[in-house]
This record gives sequence, structure tokens and C-alpha cells, in this order.
Amino acid sequence: MNVVGDLFGAGKMFLPQVVKSARVMKKAVAYLNPFIEASKTEGLSANGKILMATVKGDVHDIGKNIVGVVLGCNNYDIVDIGVMVPKEKIIQTAIEEKVDIIGLSGLITPSLDEMVDVAKDMELAGLDIPLLIGGATTSRVHTAVKIEEHYKKGQVVHVLDASRSVTVAERLLGDRKTDFVNELKADYDKVRENHAKKRAQKRLVSYEDALKNKLQIDWKQEDIVKPNFIGTKVFENFSLEEISEYIDWTPFFQTWELAGRYPNILTDEVVGKEATNLFNDAKKMLAQIINKNWLQAKGTIAIWPANSNGKDDITITDENGKELATFHQLRQQTEKAKNLPNLSLADFIAPKETGIEDYLGGFVVTTGLGIEEHIARFEADQDDYNSIMIKALADRLAEAFAELMHEKVRKEIWGYAKDEALDNESLIKEKYQGIRPAPGYPACPDHTEKITLFNQLNATQSIDVALTDSLAMMPAASVSGFYYAHPQSKYFGLGKIQEDQVRDIANRKSFSEEKMTRWLSSVIN
Repeated sequence: MNVVGDLFGAGKMFLPQVVKSARVMKKAVAYLNPFIEASKTEGLSANGKILMATVKGDVHDIGKNIVGVVLGCNNYDIVDIGVMVPKEKIIQTAIEEKVDIIGLSGLITPSLDEMVDVAKDMELAGLDIPLLIGGATTSRVHTAVKIEEHYKKGQVVHVLDASRSVTVAERLLGDRKTDFVNELKADYDKVRENHAKKRAQKRLVSYEDALKNKLQIDWKQEDIVKPNFIGTKVFENFSLEEISEYIDWTPFFQTWELAGRYPNILTDEVVGKEATNLFNDAKKMLAQIINKNWLQAKGTIAIWPANSNGKDDITITDENGKELATFHQLRQQTEKAKNLPNLSLADFIAPKETGIEDYLGGFVVTTGLGIEEHIARFEADQDDYNSIMIKALADRLAEAFAELMHEKVRKEIWGYAKDEALDNESLIKEKYQGIRPAPGYPACPDHTEKITLFNQLNATQSIDVALTDSLAMMPAASVSGFYYAHPQSKYFGLGKIQEDQVRDIANRKSFSEEKMTRWLSSVIN
């Protein structure tokens, strides 16, 4: 088993090959398990025992499962305790199983706070087990600045991807562990120092001054197109075949740690052959998903009359003017060069004072309904490759569904771009009017806006998409967000904000001090 992992670590095998090989190995191990257990009693053992978990509130596990497969191929005993795992269970299981390493995974930004809490409790429990941190929103900087300081007895390590996991595990459990840990501590000290310097260099303005420097739009009635439909629409059993035509395949290959853009990746000198094999397998499974109805696609969208308050709140109403809810947006506070505004998503909705009735849209779509039975079937057959494959395809379909629905809104339901004619590549590059920012992403990093969005769309009751305590969506293959139509609307990153804005919006949201403190941690840094 180590040969496969060694080749992968050396760049001579690619991740899809490793996972395929693991499938064969696991089936063989399942058959030979009685003999393997007997051999362990004779002195043979794994290289180490590693606990893997996706933290509380988070349902994403593709990356975690990939890392588990790669480590398993290198003769590590993997104890995978699943997703949405509370910190108490992580620590209790680690103690009971006498694991050598704990690996935490998470995708959404609230997971970062949960990882900090796990580190704090590991310290309180007197543990010194190395703690690995991984996931799309994690970073070396966040690990050094936010997590390591809370776990002094053990070592915290950020692991960028599956290919690095084996080397990290080997060094943490090897004879030269002390040297490795000292190197890490010195490296993370530098990371913290550089982070502090950058924060000091980045000048921020007060919230009041940021508001004065908001984007100034010359509001014209002709820029506001009255939607063809106002209200909420629900789409059930949407055609997966139609959705599949909107798939952006490049992120699919990134999931499998194959670098390159589709379709060029298929002819790449280095990864082309394996990318083509993977693509063929994906297309084969995609055909099964469509033809055998393995997954179900549902969506709900709404378009509401809306106006901003001239600051950062957007109030939506029904067609008769009855107030429904208010969305609270955030504003950039980084000091800007001359003539550059401090942006907020609220800038793209006409202020009430203009007398112009504007509109805002919202959506939730999913292509993950029905996936669990197929994952269970693959896992029962020791088939990690197809288990990961169907999750990766469901994620791609969900993003494709969001793209398709946005086009339908622009051209038909809202109809502000009814003559739009774009090919798939242009859609992927977002060469259209309007944006669909999502709570938790750079322009609106506040996940709590999902609560209002889901309530207004009745998403849980109408299309079976729910929010976890940490505001991850279930099923995982789901996408939510807003529709903005104004010609000047664009994506941007919020960046750092200050406590004056945090307290202002927390007051408007009626947050308790405890909730505000946690919310502040997720959006201010």
C-alpha cells in the first residue's frame, strides 16, 4: 500500500489513480482482514492511527475523504467519524481510540471558529496530539494566527491538500518530530509577525466616513426593469439533463487535485491522460445519474420589490407594498484611492428617497436530494472512488443549476436581459448584466443573512434544503444567494472592517453580546 502513496507524493501518480487503487486495496483488505488482524498480534501494525472529522455544523466531506484514502494507502489506520461532529465527540473519540493525530476539515467560514474551539478544548483536556487543519476556507495564516495560539501542548499544522498529508503525518510521528515541530513554530511565528505588519499597514476608515464615500449612482427609471413576475416560484424535479449543459468542469478537476482549465486540461502534457480518464468516468456516471434519476433537482426563486435605506439595509416588500424583511449588508472600510468608493451590496439597490421602486431576487437550488443512498451503496462496496465522484458531480450540478436559473431569471422571469445570447464559456466568465452574490462569500461574508433568505423563500419546506447550526446547507450540493440587476452591480471583496460597523449592524440584527462576539470573529478578520 505504501508504494501507491509514495508515487503520489513524488508526483508520479495522480489522485484519481490513488483513489482507484485504494478501492482495489480496500476490497482485498476486507477479504483478508482476519489474516491482517492476526498478523497485527504478531507485531505488525499500521504507521499510526489518525482521527478524521468534519467539524460541527459543516456537512462537506469530499476533501476529508480524499485525505483519508491517501493516508490509508500509506498504511495509516483511519478513524473517520463523519460530518457535523461536535468538539466533545472529537476529543472523546481521540482519547478512546488512542489516536496519534487528529485531522479536522471544514468548508464554510463558521467552521474556522469551530476549529478554534476544538483546539481550545484539546488544550483544556491536556492533550498533546498533533492537530491537522484542512478545507477550502482554511489557510496557513488562519491556522497560525487563530488556532495555534490556543493549543500550546500539541502542534497545529495546516495541510494544503491530500498530497501533503502523508509527508506531514510521517514527520509528526517520525524520529525527527521535534525538529519538524520547531520548524513549524518558527514558521508560524513569522506568519503571525507578517500578518500583524500587514494589518498595521492597511489603513481603515470609520464606518461613518465609509458611508460618505459610498458608490454614487445616477438613478434612472430606465435602468430599472419591472420584472415579468413578482413573488416566489418553486421548481421540482428539474431536468438534470438540461442542468448538465451548464456544468463548469474546471472546478471538478480541481477537486481531484488536477491542475488546469477545461477543456485544455484533457490534452495537457502532464495530466492530460489521467484527466481524460477521469472525465470519461465522470461522464459515464453523469449519464447514470440522469437516466436512472439518482439525484433530484429542486429550486426556489423569488423577486421582490425592494429599496435600500441609503445606507446598508435593503428592505423587501410584497407586490402590495407590505414589508416582508430587511437584508443587512456590509460596507468596505479600507481606505480607498481618490474616486474609488467604499462599496456595499446595498449601493446597487435604489434608495427609498429616490422614489424609484427597485427589485431584489433570491434563490436556493439543490441537486443533492437522493444522494445518500448511493453514497451508502458505494461505501458498503469499499468504493471511495465512486463515492467521491458522485459528490463531486452533485456539487457541479448544483453550481450549474444556479447558473441556469440565473439565466432564466435574466431572460424570462425578471426579463431585464431578454435578448441576451451567451455561450457556455461566456456564462462561466459571467459576461452578463447583474450578479448573484451568496452569503458567506467575499461581498457578503455574513452567513446569518441565509436565515432571512431561507425564511422568505420557505426553502426548507418547499425544496427540502435546511440550514445547520453553523448555517451550512443540507444537502451539501446546494447553492443560495441574491439576484441584483442594476447595470453597475459588480462583485467585490469586503476586506477588513472595524468594530464600529460590526456593532452598528449587530444592533440592527438585535444580536446578543455573545452572538455578536462570535459573528464579529467570522466577518471582521
